[in-house]
Amino acid sequence: MAILSKEEAKKILEKVVGFSKADGIEANLNGNDGGNIRYARNSVSTSGEDSNVSLNVQSYVGKKVGSASINEFDDASLEKVVRRAEELSRLAPENSEFMEPLPQQTYGVESKTFIESTANITPDYRAQAAADSILPASKKDITAAGFLEDSRGFSSLMNSKGAFAYNKTTGVDFTVTMRSNDGTGSGWVARNFNDVSKLNTAEASAIAMEKALQSRNAKAIEPGKYTVILEPNAAADLLGLMLFAMNARQADEGRSFLSKKGGGTKLGEKIVDERVNIYTDPWNEEVPTGNWAGNGLPRKKMDLIKNGSVANMIYDRYWASLKNAEPTPFPGNRIMEGGTASIEDMIKDTKKGVLVTRFWYIRAVDPQTLLYTGLTRDGTFYIENGKIKHPIKNFRFNESPVIMLNNLETLGKQLRVASGGGPGGGGSSLIPAMKIRDFTFSSLSDAV
Repeated sequence: MAILSKEEAKKILEKVVGFSKADGIEANLNGNDGGNIRYARNSVSTSGEDSNVSLNVQSYVGKKVGSASINEFDDASLEKVVRRAEELSRLAPENSEFMEPLPQQTYGVESKTFIESTANITPDYRAQAAADSILPASKKDITAAGFLEDSRGFSSLMNSKGAFAYNKTTGVDFTVTMRSNDGTGSGWVARNFNDVSKLNTAEASAIAMEKALQSRNAKAIEPGKYTVILEPNAAADLLGLMLFAMNARQADEGRSFLSKKGGGTKLGEKIVDERVNIYTDPWNEEVPTGNWAGNGLPRKKMDLIKNGSVANMIYDRYWASLKNAEPTPFPGNRIMEGGTASIEDMIKDTKKGVLVTRFWYIRAVDPQTLLYTGLTRDGTFYIENGKIKHPIKNFRFNESPVIMLNNLETLGKQLRVASGGGPGGGGSSLIPAMKIRDFTFSSLSDAV
């Protein structure tokens, strides 16, 4: 039952709305089927499948809101969850920022988020995908640990104002860490697609294995400011945090990197290199996403950073109503325009620098300057005279993505990356590799 058709979801939601005796109601019906396989020490450790459908109901009495959830869908259960939400709404305090449900919206054509072949992934496919990663590693004195997860799901919404929205999606995520058996080398790769035909776990694993072998017996070099080449996953970690912070309310209230001293925001102002163009587009074929957000707001193609300037900020419905602005939901994907340079091209063009595979354990230091700290991991290399000279021990960095994008030297080719794993997560991104000057490494880390 986990994947309901548009008609099946609408039928259930119509019953739910029909049971309402409150001033208003909004209901979200979501479901997901998924499977996974996990391996470590070159051996599968767990595998399984899961399936779930859930209904969340929010009832409104004046400016009071009550919420209740259920995963039973007979008429008696549906009425029971509506009554429970109504009961809680009467007990709740008034919400001073309450907004009534949206009327019916226009969402445009459906985005191509559902791929049949991904929806039909089998346990045999997962087993073969893991084998294509484990077997080559075991032949090269390397230990593999990886996780493959696939999903097919739907989201739907209906409210008492007449709005109805539906979307279905598929996705497959693969990550693998390869460790040399002497414990000194580590490599990592991640892949994320709606369409499973684009996933090749053997190809991804080969990259991670090569990095594991190349990163053995890393040498320490002094912390400081270096030219860095960031692979797309590393760049995406910091860019996602910046884009997540493009909240209009935080900027208006003086709590953001987009706040101006003395009041106002930096909307329309140049804040990074003019080659930086970042936008969201639900219909992008490489990173398609749902064309509506969870509260029913339509998503659209929208610039976030245009030619280095702040083009738009994210307005929730309440703040938009105060500022006489158009409400804009949080983007479902993020796309940064790239260039034609490969990572190899950027290495050849670097006299002295550092190649970074990925970051991890990133934490905020100062939200008003967007200063973050974190660590490199799973393959960090020293570049000299256009060649990788040797692996280096990992660094702690202290850097702001705004400063980083002002120190941009070269934009490379784009890669689809998953945006999960942090506050800037959610959806997928299309992000280029990039070469940055004067990136700040503050100390060494002995971790591999």
